[in-house]
Amino acid sequence: MTQISERAAAPVKAPDRPADPSAAQSEATVPSAATAVTFAKALNTALADAMEADGSVLMFGEDVGPLGGVFRITDGLTARFGPGRCFDTPLAEAGIMGMAVGMAMNGMRPVVEMQFDAFAYPAFEQVVSHVAKLPNRTKGRVLLPMVIRIPYAGGIGGVEHHCDSSESYYAHTPGLTVLAPATVRDAYLMLREAIALPDPVVFLEPKKLYWSKEVVDLGELRRTFEDGSAPRTIGSAVVARSGTDATLIAYGPSVPTAMAAAAAAAEEGRSLEVIDVRSLVPFDDETVCASVRRTGRAVVIAETPGFASVAAEIVARVQERCFHSLAAPVRRVTGFDIPYPAPKLEHHFLPSVDRILDTVDELQWEDGQ
Repeated sequence: MTQISERAAAPVKAPDRPADPSAAQSEATVPSAATAVTFAKALNTALADAMEADGSVLMFGEDVGPLGGVFRITDGLTARFGPGRCFDTPLAEAGIMGMAVGMAMNGMRPVVEMQFDAFAYPAFEQVVSHVAKLPNRTKGRVLLPMVIRIPYAGGIGGVEHHCDSSESYYAHTPGLTVLAPATVRDAYLMLREAIALPDPVVFLEPKKLYWSKEVVDLGELRRTFEDGSAPRTIGSAVVARSGTDATLIAYGPSVPTAMAAAAAAAEEGRSLEVIDVRSLVPFDDETVCASVRRTGRAVVIAETPGFASVAAEIVARVQERCFHSLAAPVRRVTGFDIPYPAPKLEHHFLPSVDRILDTVDELQWEDGQ
């Protein structure tokens, strides 16, 4: 197991959940100017805007109706659009997924919520056998414009079946688009893009970021998306922080940790660039590899266990494409290859600033530092 050092920089912690979930987001109202907005509110607004713009968009799942979902992402949607368009289902994930497939085959655009990451496993056969394959099986005659929303990953003090990083299962399945936003802006734009696609999308929502905030203008984001002027996010990574000495490559819940590590490294005199992958499938090799070619070193950061993971795939792609530009082997900082630990132990399991900086120190620096 990786040794954890005693650096002053502490691991990133999730923001505290507000006592009243309605304080984090109101009933699908949109601020008229830039203001502090939560990740959850951005998702809620994206759903409301998509349902307003297209009557074929439906939202359903366990407790997503009047309650607004466990994390209140669907808060106010049933009241606004009626129980025919945002409604509760039985506790039967395979049934939820099968119903969504039938609706998508017949002209609807279903958005389904799997209440927690590991709760989606009973529906996995539907995803692999039908959601991912039906367009190919019918030579494109039957499309499946559907979004599978999955609150995923750890950092909230949850137990097993509530904190899995399951992205590798979906990314390994041809026929799926797999997204993992890390910012409030991307939460809105990527969900709008996902709903508009004619293809099935697995939309991974980092639970520990739901109550993180950024100053954004959701009304402006809506306008730029609907008039087509917003930059495309699917299939596009982004440079979250510029640097010159090494590249940290992260996605979803690991992006804030990578950003914190880069800030801590700057205090030690080292300049780290941070790439937010955000789109796992399709993957943006160009942006990622351009950064690694500039810096010559790379560390991939993800909460998932490292073996046969998305992180492992990123390492392979970078090593193959950037070999002659590398000053050191590409390294990983991931969860360990064990089941998700008990809440009091998760801080040892999750990537931390300490573990990232320790790994950066091992990237064969000529000065030995």
